[in-house]
Amino acid sequence: MTSLLRGLLQRLALIFTCAVVLACQPQIKSNALQQVLQQGVLKVGTRYGPTTYYQGPEGPQGFEYELAAGFADYLGVKLEMLPYYNLDELYPQLDSRHVDLIATGLTVNADLHQRFKVGPAYNQVSQKLVFKQGRPWPRTADELDGEIKVVAVSSHASSLRQLQHNFPALQWTETNEQDEEELLQAVLDEDLSFTIADSHTLAVMRWRNPELAIAFTVEEEQPIAWLLSSHQDDSLLAALIDYFGQLRADGRLTALNDKYFGHIQSFDYVDTRRFIEAVEQTLPEYRELFRAESNNLDWRLLAAMSYQESHWNPKARSHTGVRGMMMLTLDTARDLGVKSRLDPRQSIQGGARYFQMQLDRIPERIAQPDRTWFALAAYNAGWGHVEDARILTQRQGGNPDLWVDVKQRLPLLRQKKYYKTLKYGYARGDEAAAYVANIRRYYDTLVWLDENQGIAPEQVPNQALEQD
Repeated sequence: MTSLLRGLLQRLALIFTCAVVLACQPQIKSNALQQVLQQGVLKVGTRYGPTTYYQGPEGPQGFEYELAAGFADYLGVKLEMLPYYNLDELYPQLDSRHVDLIATGLTVNADLHQRFKVGPAYNQVSQKLVFKQGRPWPRTADELDGEIKVVAVSSHASSLRQLQHNFPALQWTETNEQDEEELLQAVLDEDLSFTIADSHTLAVMRWRNPELAIAFTVEEEQPIAWLLSSHQDDSLLAALIDYFGQLRADGRLTALNDKYFGHIQSFDYVDTRRFIEAVEQTLPEYRELFRAESNNLDWRLLAAMSYQESHWNPKARSHTGVRGMMMLTLDTARDLGVKSRLDPRQSIQGGARYFQMQLDRIPERIAQPDRTWFALAAYNAGWGHVEDARILTQRQGGNPDLWVDVKQRLPLLRQKKYYKTLKYGYARGDEAAAYVANIRRYYDTLVWLDENQGIAPEQVPNQALEQD
């Protein structure tokens, strides 16, 4: 069946769904789905943010953006993202028909359920009270001493109103001039004592700013969902339910969650602080080498790999005998023509070429960013063991082409009942999974630091070659 025919059948099915829904709702004249299909455009209201929607170097990016783009493709229409700066400006856009839905990572509480139609929940987040590391740590609301500020008309403000029932002296201010990320920055700058952040936003921010500390949980996990107007029929909502059902069934929702949040669930203050210090103090010496010898790869990914391997120490050595900036084995170095693993330039050249070799082995059908994650795992454990994990994933009903499924099976390569049935046998697969997660965190942090603060290069020193 051609893609054109599939698209036509899908649109016919959606129109049929719309008609069925309207037949059950004769008192409502507005046919939301049909309007979107006729206009050929899905208008989505959102807010700028690292976990929602932003303009990256290669165009629009963000978790909510990718979900919305997928829904537009499902409907067979174009996507138009309409960012607003304040929630009290965004919410009215639904009733005025300026947007078809709101997708901005909102936690849905009782207030929003009363005001809007709510789509299917696709994530769960909690709300954390945030302060700066080193300041007095309040364990409960009655220990708070300092200004609290949150985004106006937000679920955070609603949570504070609920908390005030038990702590009547609790006071705070609400703002339309700053968003959640800016309030977190105000806490870092000590212009503000406390704010509230959703757990997934905070997880992203802490890997860039480890001084952000959690005082206590203000609200336990709540669902995240999209909002639709309560003054329209359920036809668009029905399509939305079917769309998210497909995302869950084929694993795309799990994969998208892993892409943005899978590697930042745990947080290590010491490791993050040490990495940022190394970026400031050590990386400038080698930045131009990474750029020059990256072999058309993103030099920041190569640098993140090198930090995981050696902490940017040209003379690093492991107990297994691998050495240098990229920790090459002696046999691999010889195969790559690397004469001295201790020479930074040769090590980076060799590491880049070896990583490219792993990328070239990944089946073409596997899309980015999963191709990169598989190649990283192969760099650490060898492609044979990664292929074993993919075979095991398929045996257990998972998708061998999705990193989020395969990384769950890598630790099983330590267990005899599994590895004895596989071609390459025993492997420390849990270490390979952790290796990829660490590099993803370092890479995300490095990209953010490079694009927002810049990493000034130093002149590369002339170093005498040292044979190993």
